[in-house]
Amino acid sequence: MSDGQQKKTFVITRFDPDRDDAPRKQAYEIPVHPDWKVLDALNFIKDEIDATLSHRWSCRMAVCGSCGMMVDGEPRLTCKEALDQYGDTVDVAPLANFPVVRDLVIEADGFMEKLTSVKPWIIRAKELAVEEGPMRQSPGELEEFKQFSMCINCMLCYSACPVVANEPEFIGPAAIALGHRYSLDSRDEGAAERNEVFRGEGTVFSCSFANECSEVCPKHVDPAAAVNQAKLNAAIDWATSLVLSRGGSK
Repeated sequence: MSDGQQKKTFVITRFDPDRDDAPRKQAYEIPVHPDWKVLDALNFIKDEIDATLSHRWSCRMAVCGSCGMMVDGEPRLTCKEALDQYGDTVDVAPLANFPVVRDLVIEADGFMEKLTSVKPWIIRAKELAVEEGPMRQSPGELEEFKQFSMCINCMLCYSACPVVANEPEFIGPAAIALGHRYSLDSRDEGAAERNEVFRGEGTVFSCSFANECSEVCPKHVDPAAAVNQAKLNAAIDWATSLVLSRGGSK
């Protein structure tokens, strides 16, 4: 690399639980290419300067969702963020509101438990026989939930969410959006089960509608809209069941 190549300083949050009592900052000045993403710079540091740096990535195409980090204080997919939009110093830290495993790697087990709790799969009382063929779905029926199906579980919305920051038990925007996606699916019969989950403590009614989750979503899922739609559906479902139960008791 030539001496005239542009350089940037990366200030990276480091944390080794076996050696560190608390996270610390470490700076690296490196030459950068004009077409690099933030992830390219992190990989360069890892490969060429400091092999002890730990960070998570996989597809490099903004599909797998694994390379989410705080970049200059904002939750971002580092494989998607063009480096030339940042200044001479770039601060990179692990996603906020998550336990840190090491350096830029966060613990996602809690998120996966929340995701599983909303049953993000098609639920049916009875499976169709194979000879009946596939269940058909119109373009209009697909459009009902397609937007919410674009979530890649990158967890950026959890880092941006002020409710998650103050109430760690909050089920969170991505889990609600994916649960809601299946409740809208014409092939699904599990909406009542999910509505029961959504009416529980720390779920849809804990949302303050700050809209930060939708602002940072790299796939434009709009989880804030999903949360508010899920609120309405859960309330309607509760009211309907209450009316029906009273009607049956006469």
